[in-house]
Amino acid sequence: MSAPDTAPAARRGSAVRRGPAALQDPGFRRLTTAWVFTNIADSALYLMLAVWIKDLTGSDSAAALTFAMLGLPALLAPFLGQIADRYSRKRLLVIANLLVAGVVTTLLVVDSADQIAWIYAVVLVYAAVAYLTASAQTGLVRDLLPDEQLASGNGLLSSIDQALRLISPLVGTALYAVWGPHAVVILTTVAFLIAAGLLATMKVTESEPETSEQRGTYWTELTAGFRHLAAIPVLGRLTIVVAIAFGATGLVNVAVFPAIEQGLGLPAEALGPLISVQGVGAVLGGLTAAALIGRWGEVRVFGIGVLLLALALLPLATSSLVLVVAGLAVGGFGVTWSVVSFITLRQRLTPPRLQGRTGSATAIAINLPQTLVTLAGAAVLGIIDYRLLVVATGVVVILSLVLLPRQAAAQASAAPEPAPPHTVDG
Repeated sequence: MSAPDTAPAARRGSAVRRGPAALQDPGFRRLTTAWVFTNIADSALYLMLAVWIKDLTGSDSAAALTFAMLGLPALLAPFLGQIADRYSRKRLLVIANLLVAGVVTTLLVVDSADQIAWIYAVVLVYAAVAYLTASAQTGLVRDLLPDEQLASGNGLLSSIDQALRLISPLVGTALYAVWGPHAVVILTTVAFLIAAGLLATMKVTESEPETSEQRGTYWTELTAGFRHLAAIPVLGRLTIVVAIAFGATGLVNVAVFPAIEQGLGLPAEALGPLISVQGVGAVLGGLTAAALIGRWGEVRVFGIGVLLLALALLPLATSSLVLVVAGLAVGGFGVTWSVVSFITLRQRLTPPRLQGRTGSATAIAINLPQTLVTLAGAAVLGIIDYRLLVVATGVVVILSLVLLPRQAAAQASAAPEPAPPHTVDG
């Protein structure tokens, strides 16, 4: 018998190594495939809902409230993160995707402005489940990947998320324009069902949940994520910067429709293609994040990303389509670099079974301030020129950088020891 040909296998291994290192893990590959389908659904749905409400009501404020409804369930994030740390995260993701598919399907009965309250209700449930899945997924990524592959994995997931913003909004708006909103609802439902099936067949070795003695009192367990972020100086500082910088962008959520219609002279439906432009920079940002983090460290890349975000917002105060498009592309780099850097650092410096609660604490830091600012912005939109809101956002984001740690070496703190794992199969 002749010796087996090992050259093709070696070449295949080499090819895999040239790609994102995280894809070497079979479980992460399955998680990534499911992530593709959930993001197809998410990117197509949430922008369409805002445009749908704008068309039903003719109100910029009513459309902006869609984004606020996406953030309000952040108040439930500590409870949802606690659930993600107590139970099998894989099973939670499967159940959550099935639940979302069922809830979104109910939008098929909506056909008039009198029913926008139901759209808001669906958005609230949808967003609440999204916080649960985010907490569960960040824990799974930590269980699936070693420390040195976390940036690669997070960068890839972010790139997929943003790449689909190049396609899904265009598909969503096209379906909306040709066949109406119900076509987008059907697309979303099918995508979530496919994701649930993929996750159900994923094999992953999950870290053991904490025992009752380790959890302590209910309040101690519930607040553990916040206390962990505060106890590690570099994480505490970055969390504050995230809260201020991303919270300030709530004003842009309000200003976006008048910026498109009054500033650029385009219809509200142009929001989809413009967001797709941002995806170009974000995709490249995700693909380059791991290399930059490896060279400069998480804190420095985070700071660069926040600065780019601030500079990218300012063109929205102009009437130049060229400047707005360029700014959106730059903003894609900024958001992705800052988010990937922060998530990677947080995962690396957090025990496996605390990932869900620190993830939920981060979600509150990002989304609750942004939601409150969006609500305040919607209330004053008719009084204050939208361009002032855009400029104010850029200034606040830049000023938040003053709070960054002065020495990036702080991020080199040793990661805690992982908990003993147990295997969860399909």
